[in-house]
Amino acid sequence: MADVPHISNWVDGAFSSPASARLVVVNPADESPIATVDATSREQVDEIVSRSRQHFSSPSPSSSWAQADASERFSVLSQAATLLRARIPEFVDLEVRQTGRPVREMRAQLARIPEWLEYFAGLARVHEGAVTPFKGPVVNTLVRLPLGVVAQVTPWNHPLLISTKKIGAALAAGNVVIVKPSELAPLSILKMGPLFQEAGLPDGTLQIICGYGRDTGKFLCENPSLAKIDLTGGLATYQAIAPAAGRNMIPITAELGGKAPVCIFPSMEVEQAVKAALFASFIASGQTCVTGSRLLVHTDIYDEFVALLTQRTKALRVGDPTDPRTQIGAVINKAAVERCAAFVSRALAQENGSKANLLCGGKPTTVNQRGFFFEPTLIETHSKSDLACNEVFGPVIAILRCKSEDEIVRIANATEYALGASVWTRDFAQAHRVVGKIEAGIVWVNGHHLNDPSSPWGGFKASGVGKENGREAYESYTKVKSVVYNYGVLPTWFDDEEGNARYG
Repeated sequence: MADVPHISNWVDGAFSSPASARLVVVNPADESPIATVDATSREQVDEIVSRSRQHFSSPSPSSSWAQADASERFSVLSQAATLLRARIPEFVDLEVRQTGRPVREMRAQLARIPEWLEYFAGLARVHEGAVTPFKGPVVNTLVRLPLGVVAQVTPWNHPLLISTKKIGAALAAGNVVIVKPSELAPLSILKMGPLFQEAGLPDGTLQIICGYGRDTGKFLCENPSLAKIDLTGGLATYQAIAPAAGRNMIPITAELGGKAPVCIFPSMEVEQAVKAALFASFIASGQTCVTGSRLLVHTDIYDEFVALLTQRTKALRVGDPTDPRTQIGAVINKAAVERCAAFVSRALAQENGSKANLLCGGKPTTVNQRGFFFEPTLIETHSKSDLACNEVFGPVIAILRCKSEDEIVRIANATEYALGASVWTRDFAQAHRVVGKIEAGIVWVNGHHLNDPSSPWGGFKASGVGKENGREAYESYTKVKSVVYNYGVLPTWFDDEEGNARYG
């Protein structure tokens, strides 16, 4: 490990002295160590939060981001976007190595990430307060202020995208941000520290700390001085941090996963429906919160659809993520391989009197005898099966035959998750009708995975609370101050000759 670089936390505008405890970041495609990072202790976390509060409260306009003019926030975030766009190839290389995702995917995804910084830069510049229609000779202004020190806990599957979504919104609103990236893929996030410094962000306004979620993440979210927690992860993680946040009255935004239905109706051409399913299901090896992991296919086109989808899925190229021809990369680690295998095993066992049908895949695999890979897998199953109801977070897809529009809608809504869903139909009236019935925070019509900085992103039910993206995200990082200017209501309530006194 002597030749493996160590990358320390980014704190107060510099890479800090290495922590005594470290963890290894591994390339899931070949199992080689990429780097080591700090495993930040509770004492270090608490010290970083304390210093971050000092930065937020600094009386100096030159060093206090909270006091910076909207035009300055616009300039810094815009410059950060420009710097990031110029360095996309460097970040692509890091993302491919630390996630195992194909380079063709990462080039496409990362090319758009600067747009999030540009959007929130613009929003910081143009977002306006309000004057309410307050009754009487009174002027009531509403002003949005930054919250304070906010914590962001980000995942490994889209490291740079999801972190940038959160960082952009929080910085645009004037907060000090502490990011705890996933221990599995923190390297591209650490690289953002110097980039923001070069863009002109005051030191200490963006802190990036590493460690295991069960330790460092827990320590951070339990600190009572935080003003907000923004989490993307699993339901178990939310349930672990919510009690402490509740005791400390810290609001939480949480995006917690999904079991997205892909609703395919008979007006779709079968070839186009198959292309839609491949895209919805197998991007990122099925490791996204909106993976189209349930294909709900109308019986009128079911047999033809399944035959062609099986043929196309068998032909997908699993391979080295650095090869531009590779279509399916690695899953994140050995535990992910084992989780996928366990879902397949349970699906193929006799369950509720109905045995599933394995159409293709179903087994772990390797590339050059190394790495954590799982074959793209299709399984015909029923709506109450474990596979149809629970999140796999891998390339194991449930296919369900549905007899009617009503059955597709019923099954689409039959899980505890409600993040994303897609509806594929050429019938305009049907599209409107079905969209109105589906319970999900994001519903695509004839699309999937579509995302934009202006479009709110978040789910219902067990898929989370709050939103990323858009004005909703920006405003969630602010608090509203109501200022009431009275220029004519006299305080005569207790006068002996009181007349027309106003109480409220």
